[in-house]
Amino acid sequence: MPNGQNRQPRDSDSAPRTEHSHRTGSFLRLGKLQRTVLAAAVALFGTAAAIGMVPPDDASDLPARRTVSSIVPLTFELPATDIEAAPATAPDIEEDIYISETRIRSGDTLAALLARLEINEPGLQQFLTVTPEARSIYRLYPGRTVQAAHDANGKMRWLRYIHTPGTTEDGKVITAMLQVEASEDGFRAEELKHDTTGQVRVAMGTINNSLFGATDAAGVPDAITMQMADILSSKIDFIRDLRKGDQFRVVYETRMHEGRQAGTGRVLALEFTNKGQEHNAVWYQADNGSGSYYDLEGSSLKGTFTRTPLQFTRISSNFGRRMHPIHKSWRMHSGVDYAAPTGTPIHATANAKVAFAGWQNGYGNVVILQHHGQYTTLYAHQSRIAPGITKGASISQGQVIGYVGSTGWATGPHLHYEFRIANKPVDPLSIDLPVAEALDNRQLNEFRRSTQPMREQLELLAEFQDAMPDLGTALASR
Repeated sequence: MPNGQNRQPRDSDSAPRTEHSHRTGSFLRLGKLQRTVLAAAVALFGTAAAIGMVPPDDASDLPARRTVSSIVPLTFELPATDIEAAPATAPDIEEDIYISETRIRSGDTLAALLARLEINEPGLQQFLTVTPEARSIYRLYPGRTVQAAHDANGKMRWLRYIHTPGTTEDGKVITAMLQVEASEDGFRAEELKHDTTGQVRVAMGTINNSLFGATDAAGVPDAITMQMADILSSKIDFIRDLRKGDQFRVVYETRMHEGRQAGTGRVLALEFTNKGQEHNAVWYQADNGSGSYYDLEGSSLKGTFTRTPLQFTRISSNFGRRMHPIHKSWRMHSGVDYAAPTGTPIHATANAKVAFAGWQNGYGNVVILQHHGQYTTLYAHQSRIAPGITKGASISQGQVIGYVGSTGWATGPHLHYEFRIANKPVDPLSIDLPVAEALDNRQLNEFRRSTQPMREQLELLAEFQDAMPDLGTALASR
């Protein structure tokens, strides 16, 4: 990953917020002109997609909070997508009901959670211990949410453990939870599943230290950040090419349940300014139902070569002459080495057929792919080759073909990657990669018509970013 960091998914991507609050302070602190611009944008676009929303800082040291208000994001309306927005099932609202909410901390116990939520119901813990329908309460995942409702006398009405904020069933993203209700004869437990609501969000940001640092600040989920890097991987080497001051603007799908993110969909449009050069991508689904990413000129971003076969790692040895670490002599290094932990997935950099898969002297476990024309790529020192990767097999760009290792002549786990033209190794980091074919005239006209709304959204975001560079971060910190 950028700056050689290993990225782990943020717990907040799948975990709900610690507490609900009415957050408008940052907007009020903006200058008068900035507030006027934002107000005009809201009036123009209505409500649908939040800019730069980010989960709050870790609040594990905070007590459970009682709340009666909800998050009010600044939202823009974006064009309709093919998301099927299933209505979320909200809990019934009763008078004189107070809801407490807390997030599970590492090492938490059921007793500690109940105490934090001020639940003192006689027999409740025993009920949760012996009732099979309530067994999910003993799988406590740090970051997940537990809620409790009390009446005006402090008596518990219900307890909810949102153990699965987002999962896919039958093609739908749902939220699953355990609900325990107080009844006349004790308690009743049941598992509930609620549909989620589809939304489209926009975000923008500026690179200061790393891509993930910038997307975190803008509230972009890690899953979307990974998509951004993958979509533009044929244009930008996100390991080497990022510079301070680079900017991004992105439109993406998300799924929500009761104000919480339950999952993410795909990136719909993306613009990334790298070293002063602008790169863009939009999702386009043709009449035949197949979809892919194209730049705004209609050239496919799929089918070209990606720059790197690993996601977010570091280069340990460049192309060219070097002192061989094993043979201790100056030799030509005909590829690029990427240091990564053993088992890291290796991705094919373009569509291909497998020319060779197996053991080959100093390369160890190696896969050689034959691409269109005279192009071949080589992936060496694998710990193991992925199932189904055998000679003659058809491979799609981005498909996992093996896993990083240290087989053959290797001093540690890394991937040795070669890019060859007519069987002659060239530097994969500096070579001009082949360009995919553009759409024909009829397809191009339809592409321009279909993607015009997304073009306009990217242009609008660019105008905001030029006028107010810190807008994304300011809104994310609201």
